[in-house]
Amino acid sequence: MTAQPKPRLLVLGTGFASFSLLKKLNFDYYDVTVVSPQNYLLFTPLLAGTTVGTLEFRNIVEPLRRSFPQARYYQALCKDLNLAKKTASCQDSLDGSQFEVPFDKLVVALGARVNTFGIEGVTENALFLKTIEDAQRIRRRILECFERASRPDTTPDKRRQLLNFVVMGGGPTGAEFAAELHDFIQREMRDYYSGLVPEVKVTVIDVAEFILGAFEKPLRDYATRHFIQNGITVKTGSSAVKIEKETIFFKDGTQMPYGLLVWATGIAPTPAMQAFPLPKDRGSRVLVDNHLKVKDQADIYALGDCSAIEGTPLPATAQVAMQQGDYLGNELNALAENRDAQAFQYHHLGIMCYVGDDIAIADLPALKWHGHSAHLFWRLAYLMRLMTLKNKFLVFFGWIKTAFFGRDISRI
Repeated sequence: MTAQPKPRLLVLGTGFASFSLLKKLNFDYYDVTVVSPQNYLLFTPLLAGTTVGTLEFRNIVEPLRRSFPQARYYQALCKDLNLAKKTASCQDSLDGSQFEVPFDKLVVALGARVNTFGIEGVTENALFLKTIEDAQRIRRRILECFERASRPDTTPDKRRQLLNFVVMGGGPTGAEFAAELHDFIQREMRDYYSGLVPEVKVTVIDVAEFILGAFEKPLRDYATRHFIQNGITVKTGSSAVKIEKETIFFKDGTQMPYGLLVWATGIAPTPAMQAFPLPKDRGSRVLVDNHLKVKDQADIYALGDCSAIEGTPLPATAQVAMQQGDYLGNELNALAENRDAQAFQYHHLGIMCYVGDDIAIADLPALKWHGHSAHLFWRLAYLMRLMTLKNKFLVFFGWIKTAFFGRDISRI
């Protein structure tokens, strides 16, 4: 008797949703192929720390092939789907060649990109904080600004422009980058650029009337006061209309020169997601039911930042993506074992944010607090959420190394 071939499961993406799914999936049931431009999982909640050397880049990545040798992997971008033929059209990320991947079941977990809101000059002049490459560019730019500002022929106006570090977006990503940058300047750069540090300005700008809007008011007010006490300028209710190479233009007619502009204003769908012939909401996220099945599709699922459960809005966070990945991995196992499917239920675990000086704020369902103890909890929580023992080890000793020896200031 010939054994039945295993269903071909195609997973698009290597983010939290995909990685969590693969950890739960029983590979005895499926022939798995993963397609993504990145061959690793990036633990984005700790990405801000890599921009200033609190952690090194490789501390927070986990190669997919090492974690899941049972899966077939292609480093490519899925450009389109043929739902009738059940094939995905892919473009190799290395040489640009085209190929197709067949599937019986499809999981779409392509995440999202940074939202520029169509503002002129953002893509050309601002730096994002979404990928390892983004963090590397930011790290080089910070050190470049200090080196150029230290030259004897740099005018006072040019020096002030170079040393104004601007963060556009007051959510957790922008706030944590500003906090890490403050620590870096006060703990490392003060020793080597003592004449420049008094002129450094860190500015956090948000279109809303307050920063960290997802947190309860007492916590976001505390974070704002803490920033101001540390010399970080918080500029709210401000909307940029144009970005030039060294200048931000605001809706009220004012301008701000800058040396570094980090754009952290939210997310938008990727171009590939917009091209897929799948039902979407107004934000171009794929519509799914409470089993994460794409609307009107039998064998296609979507999860993470690129999806939206119809009638149940959820935040675009790592914990949502991880819970959805865990759920779908278990449900695909149940499907193969002919067990009853259960609807997805999201359990909010709370949110946290590092605000500098070894202080964090924590907004948990049962507890709201801030301070050094909250920072210890912040670190412990992220250590627990890291996907592999290797990453836990590297991050833990990376923090110890930074505490004893400081951050590296080499511009590589």
